Amino acid sequence: MNFNDKKIRVILILEVIGRPPEFLTETLQDMIKKISEEKGVKVVDKKINPPVLMKDQKDFYTSFAEVEVEVESLISATILMFKYMPAHVEVVSPQNISMTNADFDDILNEVTRRLHGYEEIVRIMQNEKMVLEAKLRGLTEVNILKKEEKKEKPSSEQVQASSSKKLGRKKKK
Repeated sequence: MNFNDKKIRVILILEVIGRPPEFLTETLQDMIKKISEEKGVKVVDKKINPPVLMKDQKDFYTSFAEVEVEVESLISATILMFKYMPAHVEVVSPQNISMTNADFDDILNEVTRRLHGYEEIVRIMQNEKMVLEAKLRGLTEVNILKKEEKKEKPSSEQVQASSSKKLGRKKKK
């Protein structure tokens, strides 16, 4: 069967972690709504599970949704994977999928485009991190110098006490 002849059904498991628990349900609802608005995608079924307290956590909850979608093409499914980062994906139907070289090229080019975008973000963040670290080192050095100056430089009270002692000695002579 050629994949252009039939829609592809896929189940996505979307998982979220956070607090408060109501926020998780709202977030999953928003994600499902956005998925349904994607070009070439139809939400067939959805089930949002209630948030549960995470093991060994005091105030963090987890929840997940099972979303069955029908996509027009493998490229649509691929875009969903990168955009919504599901925890799990299962192709329900069709059992066999064949495609042309051009279809496969589209998928590979989309993956490559997304990876380059992520790489660009990582490089920007690395540069920003280096700048922040340099600024932090500079501030730390300034604070160390200020502390050393305070230790070396007598306080105004120490200067006054010292002056009084010197004056007191001169008067005795």
